[in-house]
Amino acid sequence: MKIAIGADHAGYPLKQELVGWLTGKGYELTDLGTNSTDAVDYPDYARAVGQAVIDGKTERGIIVCGSGVGACVAANKIKGIRAGVCHDTFSARQGVEDDDMNVLCMGGRIIGGELAKEIVIAFLNAKFSGLERHRRRKEKVLKIEAEGR
Repeated sequence: MKIAIGADHAGYPLKQELVGWLTGKGYELTDLGTNSTDAVDYPDYARAVGQAVIDGKTERGIIVCGSGVGACVAANKIKGIRAGVCHDTFSARQGVEDDDMNVLCMGGRIIGGELAKEIVIAFLNAKFSGLERHRRRKEKVLKIEAEGR
């Protein structure tokens, strides 16, 4: 599976831990930065990850900022991105199965590396259920997105 990953300065340490770990597990990663703890703006990295997913360069995206919230807000402004902040495995799995979430956002100042790894695996292993009720709800979300309001 191809994955885009990015982080701001607050998420950089956790991103680096995840990059090494995911690469070791055989995932193909596109690391879109940042590359240090020097202050940067999370929307830049949320945009880069979201765009990689939308352009089909990667199947899923992972963004780490301080809380996960800012990156999630920014990523969800990109048409076609369904990002969610997840700090537990249930939300990461269900977000994909029920809502077809394609970008995972996490807070590098909220969770540690071991929990983040469990969350990432739940996210990457999950598949959209395609159940009628989930398709119907997704279509309603897409309609809201298309209307822009």
